[in-house]
Amino acid sequence: MSCGCAYACIRFPNSYRWINRPYSFKYLLNYGNNGNKIGGSWKTGRLKLRGMTSMIEEGNLAILSSCFVGLLTGIGIVLFNNAVHVIRDFSWDGIPYRGASWLREEPIEAIWERVILVPLCGGFLVSGLNVLRDALQSPGDGNLISNIKAALQPFLKAVAACVTLGTGNSLGPEGPSVEIGASIAKGVSSLFDKSSKRKVSLVAAGSAAGISSGFNAAFAGCFFAVESVLWPSTADSSLSLQNTTSMVILSAVIASVVSEVGLGSEPAFKVPEYDFRSPGELPLYLLLGILCGLVSLALSKCTSYMLVTIDNVHKAVGIPRAAFPVLGGLSVGLIALAYPEILYWGFENVDILLESRPFVKGLSADLLLQLVAVKIVATSLCRASGLVGGYYAPSLFIGAATGMAYGKFITFAISQSNPMFHLSILEVASPQAYGLVGMAATLAGVCQVPLTAVLLLFELTQDYRIVLPLLGAVGLSSWTTSRQAKRKDVGDPGKLKEGNVTQKPDLSSHDPSVLSSSYSVAAKASYASNLCEVESSLCVDDSNSETKELEKRIFVSQAMRTRYVTVLMNTLLIEAVSLMLEEKQTCAVIVDDDHLLIGLLTLEDIQEFSEREKARIRRSKEVLVSEMCSLDGEKCRVPWTVTPGMNLFSAQMIMNTLGVNQLPVISDHVEDHKGHPVGLLDRECISLAFRAVAAREYLSYVSTPEKA
Repeated sequence: MSCGCAYACIRFPNSYRWINRPYSFKYLLNYGNNGNKIGGSWKTGRLKLRGMTSMIEEGNLAILSSCFVGLLTGIGIVLFNNAVHVIRDFSWDGIPYRGASWLREEPIEAIWERVILVPLCGGFLVSGLNVLRDALQSPGDGNLISNIKAALQPFLKAVAACVTLGTGNSLGPEGPSVEIGASIAKGVSSLFDKSSKRKVSLVAAGSAAGISSGFNAAFAGCFFAVESVLWPSTADSSLSLQNTTSMVILSAVIASVVSEVGLGSEPAFKVPEYDFRSPGELPLYLLLGILCGLVSLALSKCTSYMLVTIDNVHKAVGIPRAAFPVLGGLSVGLIALAYPEILYWGFENVDILLESRPFVKGLSADLLLQLVAVKIVATSLCRASGLVGGYYAPSLFIGAATGMAYGKFITFAISQSNPMFHLSILEVASPQAYGLVGMAATLAGVCQVPLTAVLLLFELTQDYRIVLPLLGAVGLSSWTTSRQAKRKDVGDPGKLKEGNVTQKPDLSSHDPSVLSSSYSVAAKASYASNLCEVESSLCVDDSNSETKELEKRIFVSQAMRTRYVTVLMNTLLIEAVSLMLEEKQTCAVIVDDDHLLIGLLTLEDIQEFSEREKARIRRSKEVLVSEMCSLDGEKCRVPWTVTPGMNLFSAQMIMNTLGVNQLPVISDHVEDHKGHPVGLLDRECISLAFRAVAAREYLSYVSTPEKA
């Protein structure tokens, strides 16, 4: 859509991205959103021809860039896995090839030194690498130094992942593989294709290449890119869906081919022999899906709890951050003395769980359940302590142990049933079938990638019979955890506390004088619901980093509405709605006679109240605001408040954490004016402030050279 003024033609996506590249902004100012020049003398035919030629050239460049990303990612993953294998062979001296079962049978006196010291040394090395990475985050002098630091960051993180995994700590390689692919894609985008809109497509291609080469499963890699990058992304991509799909597919295929050449064509783990006896087993698989969803939820919650606990210990006791990876490695070593299966030795331990290795005794159901609990704790400790790795391999391990234990329990229960009944519905498959389905269901529950989980297992088994129970179990597991796991920004929640004060009124008795000045509750809520903090590779698209910088420079006082509706508790409800309609607003601030904040009245709450009260004889126009608020304790409550001195980055984090669209703005902490509302902040005025400030800063940037 084109228009007559330059400002109205500036188009921003839902994420309020600030386009800080001069040529991108200039294009929007000169050509509008549909490519027609505004106020120019170009002919329409030449514009169309030039636009078509430009689109063809851009499409070809995007395809070539994605192929290059796939090639480099494949090479990077081969080098990464070989480095892990070299460190593992050097550290463990061939023990992983004998298996955890052999280690379990050895006397502790003969193995305790290596089992404890190897993960401990790995944590020590990772600690040093983390300190170096933190030092590189400081601003550099000049673009060259900044670019070098930016390039070293992902490299050092990959080295830290190699050390973490090579020394057996309880994480996995697939997450770092995805981040390697995404980092390569960002580098290629910055070197050859500086369009921020195409960057998301390239990052998706790099993510697909990372999973494809990591699991040797190109099909699953393509759908992983769709689920983890393209669907959650809010970027307004200028590429067509066809071009983006081609980029993802080509990148995944090329990376998978390079991985096969460098690492071999064997799948990530050995698929055991299994069978399906009867369609009547489907309810058993559905029950397994719910069980795996609960286990996935336990892993996510345990990780969130560990993150909060370590953060609190760091602040309360003063233990330096660099010490936690060492403590994490020590904890893994101590746990591995009793449960050596938790150590990461590739997928050899998963093969032991699935009983796919010859001449290896299977584990009992009670030991499998113990391994589920211990692996959850060990993985959470590793992640929270600062060791580097992903959650894909631990999720598959936990799912295999859960499914195998479930299958063995079902087999035992059926065998103990009355022998007089030989119904086909009681014939169950081998525990290996439940183990395979459990792996996919747990992966889908933890990482919220159900399509990837289904296609990954199908691609590895190549058996259509597994699809129906797989879909049912994965769907229920993902549904069980979907309400608890949300993708949010992977930034440090502690940043929100620095230099910003928020207040949360306690409105249980409509007393506005009781205000809290701590944000710890909201910070903990973000830990409990942030999927990116569990698996950072699910949030590799950082295309909103430019938006964050702008958010931190804009204050609430610049964006808030100073004209808003205020009502008293004794105001008629119909009168409050009329005031909202008159001011074209969806909420009203409830105050007392002294103009102190009491609550927030939204149009949505009024509509819900009206639907419930339809059956009552009393006319709704006689209802007071206080009556509606008293019927439901949650109605009219203010979830949180902000102050004019806060920046919009902090305000946005609060709104996203609490899931609200507006917040009252109260005066700063002045004793005489405590709790007085001075404005209203909602997402619409935040969007307007972003767009206006972005336009003003760009115009200032353009006019400066002219004055010079």
